[in-house]
Amino acid sequence: MLNLTLRQIGEQLTELRKQAGYSSYETFAYDHDLPRMQYWRMEKGKVNITIKSLLKILAIHKIGLAEFFSSMRYKKGK
Repeated sequence: MLNLTLRQIGEQLTELRKQAGYSSYETFAYDHDLPRMQYWRMEKGKVNITIKSLLKILAIHKIGLAEFFSSMRYKKGK
C-alpha cells in the first residue's frame, strides 16, 4: 500500500512538472535548487518523501496539500 501511494505521489509530481513546461526532471530540479537525484527518486516513488520536501515542491507549483491530494483522488476514481 505504501509503495503504491508513493508511486501515485510521484506520478502526480511528474504531471505537475510537465504542466509547468519541464520535460526533464533534471532541469526542473536545477532551476528550483532541488537535489536532482532526490527529486528523481520522488517522482519514481522510490523514496519516502517528507512533508517538508513535498510542501517545498508544491510551493513551486503554487498549490497546497489539499489540492494536490484531491486531484490524486479524482484520478484514482477515473
